[in-house]
Amino acid sequence: MPLELVGTRPAPNTDSPLSIRGLTVSYGEKPAVFSVDVNFHPSQMTAIVGPNGAGKSTLLKAALGIIRPLSGQVTSLGRPLQERRAQIAYVPQRASVDWDFPARVLDVVMMGLARELGLLGRVRASHRARAMACLDRVGMQGFAHRQIGQLSGGQQQRVFLARALAQEADLYLLDEPFAGVDAATEKAIIAVLHGLRAEGKTVIAVHHDLATVAEYFDRVFLINTTAIAEGPVAEVFTPDHLQAAYGGRLALAQMGGAAAG
Repeated sequence: MPLELVGTRPAPNTDSPLSIRGLTVSYGEKPAVFSVDVNFHPSQMTAIVGPNGAGKSTLLKAALGIIRPLSGQVTSLGRPLQERRAQIAYVPQRASVDWDFPARVLDVVMMGLARELGLLGRVRASHRARAMACLDRVGMQGFAHRQIGQLSGGQQQRVFLARALAQEADLYLLDEPFAGVDAATEKAIIAVLHGLRAEGKTVIAVHHDLATVAEYFDRVFLINTTAIAEGPVAEVFTPDHLQAAYGGRLALAQMGGAAAG
């Protein structure tokens, strides 16, 4: 599959679960994301990678309409993304959530069923069973009645992943799902994400640990305000592309020299 490099603007892709063209977002006068084009591939796990302030989280939020871009087009399977929102699950950064909100773990997971239940929808035993199954999948079934604010950071992240699983979506977008979690939680999360991929789901995650990109992901999208490169990890995750994104020394140091191999 050909490598997609900056300057080779891809056409909208009707097979892509998330296709972005010409996306620009600005905070004040300085663009946070500038004219980004990328087609994400179905049934793959893709890492969005770049230095701090590169626009990784902004890209996801703008694509979802959480923040308004200055320009750009976002489609899913050739349709406006808003028409496919029911098939898209989003896990925000844990730091952006108000954990003092008085909700039980089970209540949070049930929020993933909101579209199905509707504003006044009746919660049935089957809905609760589905939510519990999602908690079981992330190893949190024993915490269903615990207040969300009483959990550790890693446990909270697992609960938000369970909420996303309850949506039974086709596309999962995660903003730094491994940030600030313990090793056991990271292992549990990646096992769930690999399971989603095995089911034919698409997973796109903002990721900051360069040392685990090759182990966790199939593809990588490098960004530093503008697009650098997108493609299979073996082709994109190279010293030249990392130097373009990070400036070289920092990237190779963070990788422990893995890219040089």
